[in-house]
Amino acid sequence: MTAAEQPLAGVGVLVTRPAHQAEPLCDALAARGAVVTRFPVIAIGAAPDPRALDRGLDRLGDADLVIFVSPNAVDALFRRLNERRLSWPDGVRVATVGRGTARALAARDVTATVVPADGYDSEALLAHPALRHVRGQHAMLVRGDGGRELLRETLERRGATVDVLAAYSRGLPDVDPAVLDQAWARGALDVAVVTSGNALENLVRLAGAPRRSRLFGTGLVVISERVAARASGLGFCNGIVTADGPDSDALAAAVERWVAGKGRQANS
Repeated sequence: MTAAEQPLAGVGVLVTRPAHQAEPLCDALAARGAVVTRFPVIAIGAAPDPRALDRGLDRLGDADLVIFVSPNAVDALFRRLNERRLSWPDGVRVATVGRGTARALAARDVTATVVPADGYDSEALLAHPALRHVRGQHAMLVRGDGGRELLRETLERRGATVDVLAAYSRGLPDVDPAVLDQAWARGALDVAVVTSGNALENLVRLAGAPRRSRLFGTGLVVISERVAARASGLGFCNGIVTADGPDSDALAAAVERWVAGKGRQANS
């Protein structure tokens, strides 16, 4: 194939998405010629408090608005609905942080009517006209345990009552950081793709102190300026590119931009 057909030929890319979500990105990168190393930095688990989740599910129909922050939130909530043989309540307005989450709902015949036209983070959703005037409304926020508080805090400041449904847990996976050493030794780790602030923090933690200097010298592709700023603050210094979206093609295109910006110095 020509360089135009495989613009990432020989470029080593670290994919940090959870194991069950990595395949589409790995395929998109490999199709462009990249040498892909998988190193999941987030493990998705069961709800931290199943009883609290069930209580929330029983009250879904009472909400004025249900907000899903990610496809993982959709998967976890609908898995529990199915386990309890419950149906999605009619007439509930649904919002999502991004279009990928809206697509995950559409696959379950639920239409999200509040989706940011531009952007795919909490800030973009909060800028949506439908969320500017929410005084007196009851919102349910479906997410993992922990996570950013910006959505909840901002909606509450705007006068809404917000219940958080922690539908899944996020933890550190059981991965061997020697995978990074082996990739570096092969000349197969030029740039890492990181799709959240939590993933960035976990990557640094899992790599460990002995590898930190080399990790910070690795290129980085992220999905928001907020994560880019955090990465820069941590010490990443070999080029940080913000993708135009969180989907696999947008992330692969961002890796191409990183390579172009480095003058194809990959594997040097």
